[in-house]
Amino acid sequence: QVQLVESGGGLVQAGGSLRLSCTASISISSINAMGWFRQAPGKQRELVARITSAGSTWYADSVKGRFTISGDNAKSTVYVQMISLKPEDTAIYYCNAVVYSQLGPRNYWGQGTQVTVSS
Repeated sequence: QVQLVESGGGLVQAGGSLRLSCTASISISSINAMGWFRQAPGKQRELVARITSAGSTWYADSVKGRFTISGDNAKSTVYVQMISLKPEDTAIYYCNAVVYSQLGPRNYWGQGTQVTVSS
């Protein structure tokens, strides 16, 4: 089992910045991939950024150049730095961890943190 605890959400004006943190209950070097999803009201949950245990990163087109995902193995924490925030970034942001085993990939989720961007 992997527990994920998120923090860092809040209310910010358009153009502002926030940094979200996700702390795992195990070493993140043991996790194959960690990512940030978001879900806005009435919309499906979407992946916005992901980092693998090898350090490879991926971003959704909508956040490229504005979001940066990174990991701190010593703190078992993954961050997403968000700049130039837009009202359309408003959503609940969820941390996700994927751990591969003999049974296949297993997903773990945090409780979510609200990000609200006012215009």
